[in-house]
Amino acid sequence: MAPDPLHTLWFTPLGVHRFAQADEVNPLLVRVFRTLRATDERADPQAAFYASRDDLLQRIRLPEWEQLVRFMVDGLRQTVVLANQGVWPEAAPGLQIALRGIWFQIANRGSHHDVHTHGNCSWSGVYCVQVDDAAGRRAHRLLGAANGVTRFYGPHFNHLGGAHMDFGNAYLQASHLDVEPLPGQLVVFPSWLPHQAMPYDGETDRIIVSFNASVHAATGSDQLHGYSHV
Repeated sequence: MAPDPLHTLWFTPLGVHRFAQADEVNPLLVRVFRTLRATDERADPQAAFYASRDDLLQRIRLPEWEQLVRFMVDGLRQTVVLANQGVWPEAAPGLQIALRGIWFQIANRGSHHDVHTHGNCSWSGVYCVQVDDAAGRRAHRLLGAANGVTRFYGPHFNHLGGAHMDFGNAYLQASHLDVEPLPGQLVVFPSWLPHQAMPYDGETDRIIVSFNASVHAATGSDQLHGYSHV
């Protein structure tokens, strides 16, 4: 058999999931988050951007919130299992998922979150609670279709700075992916993946929930390979 003439290596997994109960749960979350912001002594009530502390697991005790948390953990679990097919020593080992932090953000009037990654975890996620409808959001006269999207930068993005670009490496030029904010949509991504929240301006605030998580084998060991001691 002839060898494969092309190897496409080091893919980047991204999970997208839809919360079936979003229409019932999201309006309640908007009220809860606005109350938390209003009672936060650190917060400027007139500011265009607000980020809560990452301790929402300990601060919110509502069945609807717990429903959303279960959905986010299930979405993460599905994504992790699919991303690691053929890599784990067993087809589907039991998992322990540790949520390292959950927080919400409220943004408007052109506010944004610059390019960053997340540390001390292997996976992260962003869930959209509220934003302008898609047509209205895209119709912004200055920001256009990029208004409020989450932009992910591929691993080869840093090669574009000063690189020689020609027809032969056109594959490098698709360097980022814009994911539209849709209420009820969860996006799960590797924590090392650079991303940013693009500037947002709308009739309603852009409200999202983010989380960081680590994933461990149910046995308590994350070692993939066995080693013998000499």
